[in-house]
Amino acid sequence: MKKLHAGATDMTSGSPYRLLFLFTAPLLLGNVFQQLYNMVDSIVVGNFIGEKALAAVGTGFPIIFMMSSLFMGLSTGATIMISQYYGARDMENVRATVNTIYTAMMIGIIPLTIIGILCSRPLLLLMNVPNDGTLELAEIYMIVIFVGMIGTLGFNINAGILQGLGDSRTSLLFLSTAAGINIVLDLAFTFCGMGVFGVALATILAQITSWLFGVYFINRHYTFLHIHLFQFHFNRSLFQKAIKLGVPSGIQQALFAVGIMAMQALVNSYGSTFTAGFNGANKIDTFVFLPIQSMSTAVTTYVGQNVGAARMERVHRGTRAGLTLCVGASILISVVVFPLSDLLMHMFSQSPAVIEAGVYYLHALLPFYFLCAILFILSAVLRGAGSMIVPMAASLLSLWLARVPIAYWIAGVWGKEFIYYSYPVSWAIGIIIVLVSYLHGGWKKKTIVTPSTTV
Repeated sequence: MKKLHAGATDMTSGSPYRLLFLFTAPLLLGNVFQQLYNMVDSIVVGNFIGEKALAAVGTGFPIIFMMSSLFMGLSTGATIMISQYYGARDMENVRATVNTIYTAMMIGIIPLTIIGILCSRPLLLLMNVPNDGTLELAEIYMIVIFVGMIGTLGFNINAGILQGLGDSRTSLLFLSTAAGINIVLDLAFTFCGMGVFGVALATILAQITSWLFGVYFINRHYTFLHIHLFQFHFNRSLFQKAIKLGVPSGIQQALFAVGIMAMQALVNSYGSTFTAGFNGANKIDTFVFLPIQSMSTAVTTYVGQNVGAARMERVHRGTRAGLTLCVGASILISVVVFPLSDLLMHMFSQSPAVIEAGVYYLHALLPFYFLCAILFILSAVLRGAGSMIVPMAASLLSLWLARVPIAYWIAGVWGKEFIYYSYPVSWAIGIIIVLVSYLHGGWKKKTIVTPSTTV
């Protein structure tokens, strides 16, 4: 792997298998640390506070995700722009893109925080959160998380910048630091009797620390970039490109979160015990998903740099490599986790009913996870090239035409234990949509840069 700048990786030459594996490995470990935030929250809450608190912590996540989706989408757009500009060796636009996205975040975080706080309770009520103490705990958790949302968004923008440059190692440093802080504060605040409020406070303090450390590190080690938090530099043309790339992703994530909320409302209708089982199993599911998430991020960066460098033959080779690695990993992990489902659920609760509810979830999804891998890798290829509409359509159509309605139908016909089989059906529908687009080839014309020899 050729290094043009310290930490950055040129992915326009060398073996796609080797490049993707070496990029994914630290990214995967970093994502594991990131998921430890909610994982530790859930373990501490479920074992030391109670199942209502466990249900509350998990219930608030899709609302938080939905409210922050637009900025997460802009981060995705920035990653694609940076990877393509970096592949084209256009450092001026790399720097200008970073400054523009940071300016947008620093201005936009204020209304996002206010709206999030004001909408927390009404959205929880729409999700049928049980009014047995769970509702009040979920509202407390969400409000605290929204107050510290700048740390979450800032970290994701930093990660997007680094990923666009081909650097997946540095984010691991940020996340390991934050995870350590989160674990220590989680336990300390819980044993001090601060409950769900303390768990949320520990999370935002860890995330803000990670974000600020990231700003310092990028400014020190990437000399061609310099992030000024309170000196705004805004390029309208670049922002419009980021909007064009990021808004479809943001809309996709927001509507996907709404879909998760619809599923969560169905789950919540069966009471706090079933909800606690769902939320515990969802944390395990999240870890199983991490290799797919990490590899798809690597593929997006790989495709972006090679499209920017006008090396389309390498894009196709990278697609095959990504599919091979990701499908293989998903099958292996599913085979290992499936027989351990009951044991893993004991991390979150000792209640047999909660454990049983979580096992229903895991046993329905794990045998079909290879479908999720195919869907995400093909979508990552399209996004890396700058084609954002098709992945958005695939995600939303598979969710709203398959997963949500089928889940509600199954619940009425066969019962709550079988609702999770709607997931693999939705993945299969999404695959059909993105595969047709990939084979058609129109995504090859979506690049936003003109290759340059300037370094």
